Amino acid sequence: MAEKLDKLHVYNTLSRSKEPFEPLNPPHVGMYVCGPTVYGDAHLGHAKSYVSFDVILRYLRYLDYKVRYVQNITDVGHLVDDAEEGEDKLSKQARIEKVQPMEIAEKYTYTYFRDMDALNVLRPDIAPRASGHIPEQIVMVKKLIENGHAYEVDGNVYFDVSSDKEYGKLSGRSTEDAESGTRVETASDKRNPEDFALWKKADDGHIMKWDSPWGVGYPGWHIECSAMSTKYLGESFDIHGGGLENQFPHHECEIAQAECAHDKDFVKYWLHNNMVTLEGQKMGKSLGNAINLHEFFTGDHKLLTRAWPPEVIRFFLLQSHYRSTTDFSEEALGGAETGLKNLHSMINTIDNAEAGSGEAFDLESLKSSVEKSMNDDFNSAQAIATLFEQLKEIRKRINDKNAPSNLDAIKEFLHDFVDGVLGIWPQESGGNEELTKGLIELLIEIRKDARSNKNFELSDKIRDDLKELGVQLMDGKEGTSFEIEK
Repeated sequence: MAEKLDKLHVYNTLSRSKEPFEPLNPPHVGMYVCGPTVYGDAHLGHAKSYVSFDVILRYLRYLDYKVRYVQNITDVGHLVDDAEEGEDKLSKQARIEKVQPMEIAEKYTYTYFRDMDALNVLRPDIAPRASGHIPEQIVMVKKLIENGHAYEVDGNVYFDVSSDKEYGKLSGRSTEDAESGTRVETASDKRNPEDFALWKKADDGHIMKWDSPWGVGYPGWHIECSAMSTKYLGESFDIHGGGLENQFPHHECEIAQAECAHDKDFVKYWLHNNMVTLEGQKMGKSLGNAINLHEFFTGDHKLLTRAWPPEVIRFFLLQSHYRSTTDFSEEALGGAETGLKNLHSMINTIDNAEAGSGEAFDLESLKSSVEKSMNDDFNSAQAIATLFEQLKEIRKRINDKNAPSNLDAIKEFLHDFVDGVLGIWPQESGGNEELTKGLIELLIEIRKDARSNKNFELSDKIRDDLKELGVQLMDGKEGTSFEIEK
């Protein structure tokens, strides 16, 4: 079991403060994160959110919590521009591509998981679809009507915001803030402009629709998360995560629905990741400035000059705190790529070395430092900085033929943390490693002969050309050693 050197604290949006993490039923933790609306490919903003919560999930498990991770798939009910009137996002995309809405859902659910797999994001334990949980949503809407928190008007059902005195406690926004200014259009059949839809009446041309006690229709966007999260995690659970942009109205409405239906506290800790920006502007599909992840991986976009490996994207995102804005540029990606290569080089040196007779390295100090960073609201950026600083010392000792005697314990910790928590372990190189090493050693011998014959031009060329190929030569008292960057 990982030693808890400093208690985990998380920033809770609900209290606007950092709090000690104390789950409701330890060691079990229930965590729900709002998943994608599958009407288009995932972009860098999605990667920021799901890589962030992936590391949160991994670190909780590193601390030996038994986490059930639920992440929904929104495949119905999310209207364009989050309006109360208008067209479902999947229906709109289906019309553009001239296919059925569920074909859109299948296509983009597949590409979402494909791209998350490439980023080494762990799959959720449960990935429920909104369209597969219509009965649960109908049951919750019926409860809200019975409890006096919702009303039906001609096949539409609305949540009565005035009936919930705590509405606004997550975002700090009053009910007046939810009026027409936050919606493209306010439905005329509402009692109050701030009320929001739980169930919408479908017209004859609407493809995605279901029978309900109020007639044929489809659910509002917010109800799916309240219904599905409580189905799989219970009426009260530990962590709800998502993007900062969903804090209001989506998460505010989730709280209102769940707490008014069950008369219990809904979620103990609300965690929100910040956005990715491009030249200071939010990057998103609706703004037209999003680069989807597959385009990053292939380089097939007008704003990109090359392809970027998924592991570089992941490392780039982890170099900023999940609650901080991440500003995208290819220059920043280039810096992340260089940093990741350096980190991998150090890890490979350590992983391939054997324990020596030298003084043991202070592993507890290293563990304490990185865990202290992660215990401070999952500060991956600070943890990575600590790794760089301390791994340099270990590599130097190995290169100086003074490898620490506890090198095996260091390797075990690095696998647990760099691979298990950060998810950025060096990938296995392809090809014949023995042949590669043999050829490099042959070039080192040729270079040695060239230096002995004062042919420094050839000697420097071998060194420089190998460096271009990612092979770093290091001259020392014991001869020349090398590292292969991965």
